[in-house]
Amino acid sequence: MNLVSRRRFTQAGLARCAGLCLLGVTPLGLGAKPKHAESPGWAASWAAAPFDYMPAPLFPGLPSLPAKPQHFDGRSLRQQMVSGLGGERVRVRFSNLFGHQPLHIVDASVGLSAGADAVAPDSLQRLRFGGRAGVTIAPGREAWSDGARLAVEPGQRVAVGYQVEAGTPFATLHPLGATVMLPGAAVMRAKWPGAEPSPINHIVTGLDVAMQVMPRVVVAFGDSITQGTGSAEAPPASYPDRLAARLREQPGGDGAFSVINAGIGGNRLLVDGTGPRGIDRFRRDALGQSGVTHVLILIGINDLGVSLPVAMQGLSPAFRPASAEQLAASLQQLIEQARGRGVKVLLGTITPFKGAAYWSEEKELRRQALNRWIRGRQDVDAVVDFDQALRDPGDPAAMDPRYDSGDHLHPGPAGYAAMGDAVDLRELQE
Repeated sequence: MNLVSRRRFTQAGLARCAGLCLLGVTPLGLGAKPKHAESPGWAASWAAAPFDYMPAPLFPGLPSLPAKPQHFDGRSLRQQMVSGLGGERVRVRFSNLFGHQPLHIVDASVGLSAGADAVAPDSLQRLRFGGRAGVTIAPGREAWSDGARLAVEPGQRVAVGYQVEAGTPFATLHPLGATVMLPGAAVMRAKWPGAEPSPINHIVTGLDVAMQVMPRVVVAFGDSITQGTGSAEAPPASYPDRLAARLREQPGGDGAFSVINAGIGGNRLLVDGTGPRGIDRFRRDALGQSGVTHVLILIGINDLGVSLPVAMQGLSPAFRPASAEQLAASLQQLIEQARGRGVKVLLGTITPFKGAAYWSEEKELRRQALNRWIRGRQDVDAVVDFDQALRDPGDPAAMDPRYDSGDHLHPGPAGYAAMGDAVDLRELQE
């Protein structure tokens, strides 16, 4: 069953009143109509949405980091990421978005991963910043390295090493990737025997590849249901991973697409918490990715679910669940921002969560109301019905047990695969 409703419009002014158009089955033809650049352009090949280091949760139920302030202690760190694109040149983004003091990167390198603790020696090279070996990034800012010659294939692991000035407090982190640490200055050493895994991925938030033929860059924007699950030892499970795999498997699809995961577990659309609220970070984390062509928005379940008893909700807006109308108005803002930038929009329905710790019948009514609004949108390019893909036919408020991770909120691997399969790939070839 096709779980995507396709929309087409002859002009922007008719978007709100245009009818639903049906598309017949045609060959995918991912190699058709390539966009050639006069000179190579940068395209996002991997990225992660950053947020601020929080020693304690803002409300019950969210995981917390160590309560004691943490600092970089002079060790070298190396983070691995999977490049969605192939090319001959790369650049790396370092972030101090949430820092309160300058971030001084003493040294940094890039190379092809040769395992958890090693980089292929002939690929290892020092990163430069305006021709220099290090860089100082002001609070609230980011910095791209200079382009570095590195032949990388789609799906290949890239390792970025860096050393931060000792004593710098932890500030900016993100949920994706796998980082290891080694004492001292080891950035330009290929092998790191005895390297320790880090529980946190820090300041490396983007990998771009220079492309002569620009790919489609699809940004999946959302919370933990977008971020998915996984670890350094096991392959990750997320619907963006499944979507990327499907695109690679299509004729001509390998290297023609990049799927960026901009999910943050615990994130909400309307209220700051784990990361800035979605309505504020969308412009940076989704529309700010190099070469972005499509965004797939799935966010709002934490806004519906996170709350305290009614008697305590007056303590803070963070404890009051959002209404369907509030969420719809904010999603409308994201749609308009993307369309204003010429970025195509796919909007996902909120997934079922009956049985989860924060579910209630009243919240279910609001979820259904919001999903009705989402399904009725005529100003987006497609609606992806994740609700329909995951729900239990015998109890539509709940997730199908085959897809449930066990907490009745997050899908398991089969559920994430079903979500990735719910996206009509034809929507991403234009």
